[in-house]
Amino acid sequence: GISLYSMNKTDLNRRHFLQLAAAGFLGVTSNDLFSVPGDASTLPLRTNPAKQMIYLFMAGGMSHLDTFDLKPGHENQGSTSPINTKVDGMRFSRHLPGLARHADKLCVVNSLTSTAGDHEKGNYFMHTSYEQRATIRHPGIGAWNHKINGKINPTLPASVFIGRESRFHASGGFFDPEFEPLAISEPSKGLQHTRTKIRDDRFLRRRNLANDLYSEFLERYQSKPVRAYGDMYDDAVRLMESPDLAAFNINREDKKTRDRYGEEPFGQGCLLARRLIEHNVRSVEVSFGGWDTHQGNFTSLPLLCQTMDRAVAALLDDLQRIGKLDDTVVVLTTEFGRTPIVNKNLGRDHYPNAFTSVLAGGGFKGGYLHGKTSEGAEEVIEGSMTIPDFNATIAYALGIPVDHVLYSPTVRPFTVAHKGKPQTALFA
Repeated sequence: GISLYSMNKTDLNRRHFLQLAAAGFLGVTSNDLFSVPGDASTLPLRTNPAKQMIYLFMAGGMSHLDTFDLKPGHENQGSTSPINTKVDGMRFSRHLPGLARHADKLCVVNSLTSTAGDHEKGNYFMHTSYEQRATIRHPGIGAWNHKINGKINPTLPASVFIGRESRFHASGGFFDPEFEPLAISEPSKGLQHTRTKIRDDRFLRRRNLANDLYSEFLERYQSKPVRAYGDMYDDAVRLMESPDLAAFNINREDKKTRDRYGEEPFGQGCLLARRLIEHNVRSVEVSFGGWDTHQGNFTSLPLLCQTMDRAVAALLDDLQRIGKLDDTVVVLTTEFGRTPIVNKNLGRDHYPNAFTSVLAGGGFKGGYLHGKTSEGAEEVIEGSMTIPDFNATIAYALGIPVDHVLYSPTVRPFTVAHKGKPQTALFA
């Protein structure tokens, strides 16, 4: 990739002109055409990067004090009490016994800090590393993983989104339409509308006729959106005819397995994510809403944590069992934390100043605590990590060069994590 930091001003201006010309006359938006031999990343790529990612997003703002960063004995803690984990010195909420059992696999980052304190902006910032703008949509890490590393299974989509809470932000952004994730809102129903109601011979005739009409249209109107539509149609037909379509059907799992994940949509979404990873989908996001606990925090959190804990523990069990954990980055995150001080409604409000996310698999240290907050969890006092730094670390784990520049249709340069720096101390 190209490092903007290594360009002198003349070189940058020349490349900018070439990009403008290419965008105008050829529709080119990537800097790949203008790579210069000898351009070097500021940080060498990992020797054996992870290949896949499961991104678990707790939409609404997960409380750090009631999950992974407890402060027993402090007045901010409230009624949530800690339990010991498999790792000495790591203590989680008593509502997370499954993850406590997996503590030796978890890299817990207790020192995240954000600049976005409302849901829309915080969600967007966490997914993209960029502030939300009305004029552009930035790609999420799943789209970057597809763009840089390509597909593993040529039949299945490279990126899948499961849930409803953050679909817009888990998008392909300004990348071509092929990098948009396939969205599934109900994991128990799998991928719907994949069977035709007409005979195979009639379907084949109609498909051939459509291809003939499309070829004539494409000759007349050469454009990326037109080609993308045709490619999307071909991909859909290829998937319909593939045995890999079974990956989307979680009903093929036995009842005992489904019960381990839980009956809730999030649990079933994690089960579907595992099946998709088994079939070599690059990136899967599963979203779980309801964490906006302005009221009744201590009555809502036990149920939310129980659902999350059961599903993620089962997912980690299965990824290890099938030999996929080392090659898969598992991210458990949210848009911000909750206020350490409990409000008058026995709830916690939005709090971007300090919060927690968890990483597992993909070469991350297990049984590791990174960073520290103050006695009452009000501020980060050790190992502060910005959102771009966090995302750069995930990108680094996946072998995505953090200084690789791609250009938007308006010929503006962007990188996977803005100005974020990978935190290499998190890796084993």
